[in-house]
Amino acid sequence: MSKSGHSKLHIAMFPWVAYGHFIPFLHLSNKLAHKGHQISFFVPKGVQPKLENLNQYPNLIRFFPLHIPHVDGLPPGAETTSVVPMNQQKYLAFAVDQTRDQVEGILKVIKPEMVFYDFWFWIPDLARQLGILPIFYVVVSSMSMGLNTKALTKEMTVEEVMELPPGYPLSTVKLKPEEAAAMLFEAEDFGSGLSFRERIRTAVKGSDAIAFRTCSEIEEPFCDFVAEGFGKPVLLSGPCLPETNTQQLDEEWVSWLSQFEPGSVVFCSFGSQSVLQKDEFQELVLGFELCGLPFFVALKPPQGFSTVEEALPEGFQDRVGGRGLVYGGWVPQEQLLHHPNIGCFVNHCGYGTMWEFLLSDCQIVLIPEIGDQILNTRLMVNELKIGVEVERGKNREVSRESLSEAIKFVMDKDNETANMMKRNHAKLKQILSNGDLQEGYINNFIKALQDLVK
Repeated sequence: MSKSGHSKLHIAMFPWVAYGHFIPFLHLSNKLAHKGHQISFFVPKGVQPKLENLNQYPNLIRFFPLHIPHVDGLPPGAETTSVVPMNQQKYLAFAVDQTRDQVEGILKVIKPEMVFYDFWFWIPDLARQLGILPIFYVVVSSMSMGLNTKALTKEMTVEEVMELPPGYPLSTVKLKPEEAAAMLFEAEDFGSGLSFRERIRTAVKGSDAIAFRTCSEIEEPFCDFVAEGFGKPVLLSGPCLPETNTQQLDEEWVSWLSQFEPGSVVFCSFGSQSVLQKDEFQELVLGFELCGLPFFVALKPPQGFSTVEEALPEGFQDRVGGRGLVYGGWVPQEQLLHHPNIGCFVNHCGYGTMWEFLLSDCQIVLIPEIGDQILNTRLMVNELKIGVEVERGKNREVSRESLSEAIKFVMDKDNETANMMKRNHAKLKQILSNGDLQEGYINNFIKALQDLVK
């Protein structure tokens, strides 16, 4: 029994097969296991070894590996989005749909009270057949999730997509025509005869409750909107951030950063799934050169290149010298954000990255690319006023000049607007850094789950 007198829960976790989903599901699992609850976590076979080091409670969190079958259209051995281009991910979704029998067999044996899932529209029916509560766990912003209260079809015009659902909380949030056009991909087939948007809507409609990885201090109006739009109870787990990583940076990063003044280095990272075209990549690094500040850019090699070095503009390294570093491998983003010499962070504003930079002291420059990144950016820029968005051209291109201007704007210590953003960010960081905040959310979250089981 828990301290509150409630029984300990057994919860199954089945996230979409992307590290941007595995990791927040596992962060929540760690928070729940810390309170003594048992977790059974479904992952593709090849992923389990990569997540083991994030499992803080191996006595309570057990991984159940799934064999992801090969289907036509998928690269051989593909199990996650990290090796599957966006235009082929419908085949990956279809492949994971074929694991239903494996999942059913495991659920029959382990008998959890509930299953948390986010993309598998077939989980609610399967769960109910087995007497298990289906809980839809959202790892994107509730602001973005609010758009899913509205159906999306191939026949819609860009103007129709631009129209926000009736009652959507923020009038300051507007989709640009080119952004709405990009969102039309959600109306395309995404495996098993459903579009991307309908997969989500079907999965949500079948749930007993919707759980968000957020807090009311950031997104309360949008959580309320989703609850009303789908007619489901909404539970908030809090941001479920991991403990601050105290592991020291590798000496190579420390040595390079130590050349510069505190708060002077511009850091850029777009995450593991972002692969730019050569011209986009070159324009971006030229923008960092143009800003005149020291910079550390961590990007995957652009399409058609095996290294970032061979894709750099001619003469770039000679001109930049030791002031700039462009790196094509993985970097410890969270640790870098907390290095005192990094003062600005340029990123896509993915939801996981958003929480990381909210806990940093960096000035924020945002270049949203797809889906929820666009809505997250509007929340940060228009509502919370803690960063700037880089202006794009008519074809959504980012010029070196627009990037350079955005960086110089936020890094100008005499700019009152930039200073206001810094103050707003500091206030929000103080709220989110309060350990009692997360503790209160997770306790209330667990109680709400226990009440659902009664």
